[in-house]
Amino acid sequence: MESNVTIGLNEKIAYGAGDFASSMFWKLFSMFLLFFYTDVFGISAATVGTMFLVTRIWDAANDPIMGIICDRTKTRWGKFRPYLLYLAIPFAIIGVLTFSNPDLSETGKVVYAYITYSLMMMVYTGVNVPYASLMAVMTSNIGERTSLASWRLIGAFSGGLFVTLTANYLVDFFGSNSTNSIDYGKGYQYAIIIFGVLAALLFIVTFLGTKERLEPPKEEKSSLTVDIVNLIKNGPWLILLGAAVFNNIFNTLRDGTTLYYFKYFIEDQTLALFGTTYNFSHDVLASAYLSVWVGTNIIGVILAKPLAFRIGKKKAFFYSILVSSILSIAFYFLEPHQLIAIFGLNILIGISAGIVMPLLWAMYADIADYSEWKNGKRSTGLIFSSSSMSQKFGWTIGGALTGWILSYLGFEANAEQTESTVMGIRLMISVFAGVAGIIAATFVMLYKLDEPSMKKIQCDLNSMRK
Repeated sequence: MESNVTIGLNEKIAYGAGDFASSMFWKLFSMFLLFFYTDVFGISAATVGTMFLVTRIWDAANDPIMGIICDRTKTRWGKFRPYLLYLAIPFAIIGVLTFSNPDLSETGKVVYAYITYSLMMMVYTGVNVPYASLMAVMTSNIGERTSLASWRLIGAFSGGLFVTLTANYLVDFFGSNSTNSIDYGKGYQYAIIIFGVLAALLFIVTFLGTKERLEPPKEEKSSLTVDIVNLIKNGPWLILLGAAVFNNIFNTLRDGTTLYYFKYFIEDQTLALFGTTYNFSHDVLASAYLSVWVGTNIIGVILAKPLAFRIGKKKAFFYSILVSSILSIAFYFLEPHQLIAIFGLNILIGISAGIVMPLLWAMYADIADYSEWKNGKRSTGLIFSSSSMSQKFGWTIGGALTGWILSYLGFEANAEQTESTVMGIRLMISVFAGVAGIIAATFVMLYKLDEPSMKKIQCDLNSMRK
C-alpha cells in the first residue's frame, strides 16, 4: 500500500481541475442564482429564501448518505473516482435546466425552480462528496495533503474567477437581439451551456488523471451505526463543523449580496485617475469586484501552505478568518464614491479569506486519520461528506437570510429601493458577514489537532497499517 507517496504535478493539476468544474457552479449558485430568480425569473425574494432553506436542508442531508454510499463502493477504479465519470454529463444538463427561463405561471415558476434546483443540488452532491473524499485516499503524507488542498482551491478559485470574468459578458452576448435590448433569460441559459460542457470535461479529466492509493484496514467492518456513532463522538470534527458552517455563512452573505450592493447602493460611478475621468456602470463594477474577490482568494490559497508550515494550520485558520471578519465589518462605513477604498478592502478581505479554505480541507483529512487512529475506521467518505454538509448548512442559512432580509425590508426587483432596504444590503455584505466570521474563529480556538498531535497520530497509523 502506497501510504506516504509524493503526488506528481500532473496528478495535482488533474485533481484541481475537478474543483475548477464544481466551483464554476458554486459561484453561479452563490453569486448569481438569487439575482437570477428575483430579477430575471420573477420569483419574490421571500419565496427564494424559503426555497433555499427547504431544498438545501434536504441537500445537506444527502451529503452523509452519499458519503456512506462511497465508503461502501467497490470498483476497479476505486471508491470515489467512478462518480466523477458517471455524473459528469447529468451535472451539465441539470445545470442548464436550473438557469433556464420557461414561460410559466407564477406558481409554475416556483414549482419549476424547486424541482430543478433540488435535482441540481443532488447531482452536485453526487459529484462533490466523492471528489472531496478522494484527496484523503491519494496519500497520507500530511504535507502532500496540504499541497493537494491548495491545488484544489487554486482550481476552485480559478473556476470562480472564470465565472466572474465571463458570466455577465456571456449573458449579454447570448441575450442580445436586434432591438438592442437584452433577453436575460436566453442569455443565462446559453451561458450556462458553456459552463456545463466545460465542467463535464473537467470532471472526466480528474477521473482519468488521479489515483486512489489508500485502502481501509482489512479488518474493518461496514457498520453504518458504528460509523455514525464514531462521527458524533469525534470532538475535532464537531468543532470544525461549527467553524465551517459560520465561515460559509460569512462567504455566502458577501457573495449573495454583491450584485444587489452594486446595483442598488453603489450604482453607476465616475472615477478620476491621473487626470482622466472614467465612467463605470454598476454591472461592470460588480463584475470587477467579484473578479478581484476571487483573484485575491487565489493569492490566499497560495499563501496557505507556507503560512501553515510556519505557524500551523490551526493558527493560520484562526488569524485569517479573524482578520477578514474585522475588515468586513469596516466595509459598512464606505460610501458609493469611495471606489478605491471599496476595492482595496476587497483585496485584503479576499486574501485573508482565501487562506482559510485549503486549511479547512486539509484539517478534514487529518480528522479522517484521527478517526482511524482512535476507532480503527477511516470512514473517509462520511467525514468528507459531513464537511460538504457543513458548507451547505452555512450556504443555506446565508442564502435564506439574504432572501428573507431583502423581503422583510421591502425589496422590489428592478425598482428604486428604500433607505432601510439599502441599509440592509450594506449590513449583510459587511457587519452580518463579519459577525459570522468571528463566530467561526471562536470555534477554531477550541480545535485540538495541531501539528505535534498529527505527527504522533501519523507515526502510530504507519505502524498499525504495517
